[in-house]
Amino acid sequence: MHLFPTRQIFLEIGPIAIHWYGIMYLLAFLTAWWLLPILARKKGYPLTQDDIGSLLFAGILGTIIGGRLGYVIFYAPEYFGNHPLQILAVWNGGMSSHGGMIGVAIAMFIMLRKLHEKITLWQLGDLLAVPIALGLAFGRFGNFINLELYGAVTNLPWAIVIPGEEGLRHPVQVYAMLKDIGIAGACYFSLMYSRKEGVTLGLFFVLYGILRFLTEFLRIETSEGLDIAVIHLTRGQALTIPVILIGTWIVYGRIFRQRV
Repeated sequence: MHLFPTRQIFLEIGPIAIHWYGIMYLLAFLTAWWLLPILARKKGYPLTQDDIGSLLFAGILGTIIGGRLGYVIFYAPEYFGNHPLQILAVWNGGMSSHGGMIGVAIAMFIMLRKLHEKITLWQLGDLLAVPIALGLAFGRFGNFINLELYGAVTNLPWAIVIPGEEGLRHPVQVYAMLKDIGIAGACYFSLMYSRKEGVTLGLFFVLYGILRFLTEFLRIETSEGLDIAVIHLTRGQALTIPVILIGTWIVYGRIFRQRV
């Protein structure tokens, strides 16, 4: 048995390797398991522990399948087109937060067919915003442990060393983790005090989209970006624009029109 044999692996027992990403996913889902019943009870939603378990199981599948396929489609379609079996090798890294969101959304739409008498679409979306934001924070902590998705060169006192790279770098993983924790706090406040269903979900999308767009300016590009006239967008920024628009549409519609 080897504890911390590499930066990516937490524990190695013979041929079995437990990766830090796996630990982070486990912590994220355990947090959701603990938090969702508390939030549901505070809001008066009649969800049982079995309902929560079904939601989490669907969420796990949506996160893993959506996150992986999102990475394959959005970031490396050419590579995976030539190496299709590598799509299954999730332990080698490569997950997309945008793809994970799409996967979770699809999973929750499916679950609503079972739970529609207990909770509405907007109520469920609001309820999930906080644990999803915290789950994203755990994922970014995993990025920090692996020293991947790091930032540009900087002389700031909290800059970090990246093995094999010149100069000190922005700890963008930490910025993103703090961003997601802040979003979780804002969404919790909205969930507890907003009288308009769906606003918390829309707020999550808007905050995540804007803050992700901004942190991308400090992050080293790992995929080819998009040039629009004289404007260059990273792949993450381009994918984030629809998230901001959808969130704005939801917030506006739920507050001012109640038709969304």
